[in-house]
Amino acid sequence: MDSDLLPLARPGIDRDARQRGRPELIGELRAQAGTRVVHVREGRVAAASQPDGVPRLALDVTASDRSLWFYLGRDEETTYLAAVEEASEQTSRRTDDPQGAGSADYLNIRDIGWQLSGRDASLAATALAMANWHATHRFCPRCGAATEIIDAGWVRRCPVDSSQHFPRTDPAVIMAITDPDDRLLLGHATHWPEGQYSVPAGFVEPGESLEAAVRREVHEETAVRVDEVTYRASQPWPFPASLMLGFRGRTRDRETDPDGVEISAAQFVTRDEVTRACASGSMRLPRPTSIACSLIEEWFGGPLPR
Repeated sequence: MDSDLLPLARPGIDRDARQRGRPELIGELRAQAGTRVVHVREGRVAAASQPDGVPRLALDVTASDRSLWFYLGRDEETTYLAAVEEASEQTSRRTDDPQGAGSADYLNIRDIGWQLSGRDASLAATALAMANWHATHRFCPRCGAATEIIDAGWVRRCPVDSSQHFPRTDPAVIMAITDPDDRLLLGHATHWPEGQYSVPAGFVEPGESLEAAVRREVHEETAVRVDEVTYRASQPWPFPASLMLGFRGRTRDRETDPDGVEISAAQFVTRDEVTRACASGSMRLPRPTSIACSLIEEWFGGPLPR
């Protein structure tokens, strides 16, 4: 599995970190007609459908001066900013798109990330992750003072104690675990709709290796003991700030015992069972944007039945 082929991990733009320290950067770029803007509102990005029905980001609609602005980077021809609307400006889920697609919706990239171009997917994932970080890190964790934004949005500085705070990324493991019969372990989380299944996942704890996190999470949720663990690929998952690290694992166990707290059902399934369950509608698997889908497809041997 190649991380560069995963929907939200495909190569996008040059992040151009060298430019972030210029205090005038945001103002200069906002004044340039060729600058393009990713618009974020309530955890969604502005996007419009092209004539072929494939979505793309709506990148040059006007944003309020009261929006939170930060620099995303550049490619050979274009520079990109992100604008996050203040709560008082969030009056509609629609906006104009002067690029020619008419009206653009604010959409969830869980639904459209796999359909976006590599550039658009990278821009959207970065903009959402940064917007989520800014929304939850407005105050200094040392003294409680309101922080100020510097480095084109990539640092928050405390004016009281001068400490600097940087965007946070939370590592999470996600794993395709197979038993001696090459059946795949799938689970149903307690808060999911009926019939929704996926592979196990969980956050890495302090002082823990990635492999240990794989084994711990699977055992805690399903009582399955994992032996061999192999890294496959990673993908950002800005909901709100995760980096999903994908693994495959093997177990000698053939039975599960779900914890009933996080996981209400867990089972090992064959490829034929997945095909029949999806065809009947009794099972729904992860959307194509997620690395979970890619891990399951790697085991399944091709695109999943929908």
